[in-house]
Amino acid sequence: MSQSSVSLVVGGTSGIGAEVARQLAARGNVIVVSGSRTKEAADSLLTELGDPTYVQADMQDPECPEWLVAQVLEKHGRLDDVVYSAGATVKISHADLAAVTDEVWERVLSMNVVAPWRMVKAAAPALDAAGNGTITFVGALAGADVGGSSIPYAVSKAALHHMVKLLGAVVGPNIRINAVAPGLIETPWTSGEAWDQLYAHVRQAAPLKRVGRPEDVARLIVSLMGAEYTTGQTVIADGGLSLVP
Repeated sequence: MSQSSVSLVVGGTSGIGAEVARQLAARGNVIVVSGSRTKEAADSLLTELGDPTYVQADMQDPECPEWLVAQVLEKHGRLDDVVYSAGATVKISHADLAAVTDEVWERVLSMNVVAPWRMVKAAAPALDAAGNGTITFVGALAGADVGGSSIPYAVSKAALHHMVKLLGAVVGPNIRINAVAPGLIETPWTSGEAWDQLYAHVRQAAPLKRVGRPEDVARLIVSLMGAEYTTGQTVIADGGLSLVP
């Protein structure tokens, strides 16, 4: 991966996305961070990264992905990598069917399936022109196993994983597309008392005896970006929890 690679991190202002931006910046990549926050709200991270290009973006807007890619190309003239860490979730017990409204389904599927699809379509021409373009999505263990913060969330991530497999068969040879499927990771999404019981379970049950950290997933993402003979794959990062009967 060339040090002059231009890498767009969507949802890059916190958690896994922010750690990906840090690790890619440390490798010398040109970083573009997008997020729903204002630039001022993301200022501490941007200062840490050496003041990269920041684009405030609402991925639920159907026109946003094309606009976002256009901003990158206008500023930097090329696009080599997309890391898509944006998404939506809601914590609803799987047994509480009444709580899962159509509005919940529409929001979660819009952010976790439709928006990533739009991003692929928008970025593909520039990534193809780069000659060794990569797209890496943040999926979830919930999309590969039974679990997750809600049924809509788990279904959306399963759909994302399958979309990656289907796209891997058709976007080559100049674009590789993969996903990571993290288990429980310490991020703002998983903070608060509602998560305490799951944290305790993972620390007891997972073979690696700990909850994951954003840097664990970010290292895997960066590794996949450089894996030049790998495409259409979803790699689980859960401390071995899914291996436990």
